Amino acid sequence: MDVTIPFPIIADMNGAVASKLGMVHPGKGSQTVRAVFLVDPESTIRIILYYPQEIGRNMEEILRALEALQVSDREKVAMPANWPNNDFMKDRVIIPPATTVQDAKKRKNQYECYDWWFCHKELKK
Repeated sequence: MDVTIPFPIIADMNGAVASKLGMVHPGKGSQTVRAVFLVDPESTIRIILYYPQEIGRNMEEILRALEALQVSDREKVAMPANWPNNDFMKDRVIIPPATTVQDAKKRKNQYECYDWWFCHKELKK
């Protein structure tokens, strides 16, 4: 086929890796579940999603989660549910809570805040 695969592929002939990763479906012999592992550049597993064999994976959600992790790491913010299409905040991101009274007072002038603790902002484009 003359195709170069730019990532490692492993074969788990005896199911040892699948067992260690919790991918063997209980009650279905050696059949594995559908699993997604998002691993960061430091080799830390950041997200694990398991799907039963009967359900396909949601690629839009996987890509959304990957982008959210990248933005969160880069900007030091948190994402609301369904980001960037949150019904309430749209594509805005959540600022980490203040750790001092002074910081809490400053935040009200820098960001849109609902109280001293919950503030959000637009991402830089």
